[in-house]
Amino acid sequence: MNDLDKAMAVMDAAFDPYWREAWTRRQVEDSLALSSGFMILMDDAGQYPSEVRPAAGFVLARKVLDEVELLLIGVRPEYRGRGLGGKLIAEFLQKSARMGAANVFLEVRANNPAEKVYRSAGFEPIGRRKDYYRTTDGTKIDAVTFGRAL
Repeated sequence: MNDLDKAMAVMDAAFDPYWREAWTRRQVEDSLALSSGFMILMDDAGQYPSEVRPAAGFVLARKVLDEVELLLIGVRPEYRGRGLGGKLIAEFLQKSARMGAANVFLEVRANNPAEKVYRSAGFEPIGRRKDYYRTTDGTKIDAVTFGRAL
């Protein structure tokens, strides 16, 4: 199983279709095909996945000049609440700094419970897009942009 397969297995388990947040395989492939795109995979122990310990979470991101945008983060439901999201964010911040980023950004729907993980990692809300997201039943939800200096 290659890294894309591992990430897609997490994607399928981690995202409720109602929120319409999951990406297609093609979207992930296209993002990673760009020289600016990168992915971080982790098993439940915070290590690179193996045959014995499959992927439990991932981060998909891209770097443009001195900024890195966290495009997507996913953690399998059975591993939530164990600090894996925080480990993924910490690795994302370290890798972004190693790549020479001065600032990192992410965007999240306004009612996403993962917001507490972002805030605990030092992200602050810096913008809002009204009615940016739409659920499968048509409900509109604002997007909140978070940023943080490195």
